[in-house]
Amino acid sequence: MVEFKKEIEALVEITLKEGASDLHITAGRKPSIRVSGELIPLISQPVLSEADTKGLLLELLNEEGKKEFLENKDIDFAYDSPFGVRFRGNAFFQKGHVGGALRVIPKKIRGVEELNLPSVLTEFAFKEQGFFLVVGPVGQGKSTTLAAMIELINKERAEHILTIEDPIEYIFESDKSIIDQREVRFDTESFQSAMKSMFRQDINVAMIGEMRTSETISTAVTAAETGHLILSTLHTNNAAQTIDRIIDSFPGDQQGQIRVQLASTLIGVFSQRLIPRISGGLIPAYELLINNSAVANLIREGRTAEINVVIETGTESGMIDLNHSLSDLVRRGEITVESAMKFSLNPHSLERLI
Repeated sequence: MVEFKKEIEALVEITLKEGASDLHITAGRKPSIRVSGELIPLISQPVLSEADTKGLLLELLNEEGKKEFLENKDIDFAYDSPFGVRFRGNAFFQKGHVGGALRVIPKKIRGVEELNLPSVLTEFAFKEQGFFLVVGPVGQGKSTTLAAMIELINKERAEHILTIEDPIEYIFESDKSIIDQREVRFDTESFQSAMKSMFRQDINVAMIGEMRTSETISTAVTAAETGHLILSTLHTNNAAQTIDRIIDSFPGDQQGQIRVQLASTLIGVFSQRLIPRISGGLIPAYELLINNSAVANLIREGRTAEINVVIETGTESGMIDLNHSLSDLVRRGEITVESAMKFSLNPHSLERLI
């Protein structure tokens, strides 16, 4: 009989030893890990059968999670490995077969400088109120950046901090601040219900794992209006697209109101990408939009297409353009020109900078 507990622990141990960010388990294939952005099959491991894959994934879930997975065909979950490292996981069905992916969540919460992020992010962590978003595609370090900001607040400010996540990723230990972490399905029915009750919990700072619905966004913006600092994420490519996505999530007759609210509450949008480093590993390239009077006017008037120009010309006010960030990494010998071009949203413009 296969001992799935030992098997999954062995795979997790390999993942950690190889410095991988992810472990992939799929029926009909060898387990694979992602190292510095590259997906690598574990050639020493056997091809997983359907029964093996299902057994390994079910081993990671509690009884309630198993039931939900088999009923709903996918589930987000967290796994605390015996090696002291936590994983964020997703199990799913594909073509009738099961599969899963596990993302390593480092135990140590690294600081802004350690993550090679711009020091200006610390200024947003010290805001008393407002709405700040970290955006980018899946797997680009958004949660890690937010964790660094929350930990900075925790160490420097005496506040009541709430995180609402699905699942909980980084585990915080209260320092100067009180930190409460609520996991959807286990500690609260939904993001929306947790955010509504937040107003009765004397919260100063809230980190919302993801803006999934217009109701969640509306509540977050209202909270930012009423004296809270709200930090969250969206799966968007840049600041302009983020604002459009937020506005477009509302019915037409509500879009005018959300534009006005967003113009007054948004404090910044930070977009990031993790680029393969010449010396190995990954390094972030980023864009930063800071909401000033010019940006607020563009949001109110629905002229979000002009925001990219404001960012490109706003370096004196602290804004950061992605192409300038990429070209700086090339000049410093951190990344190749090819990598910069691959991750640029406007390669033609980047050519003139390199």
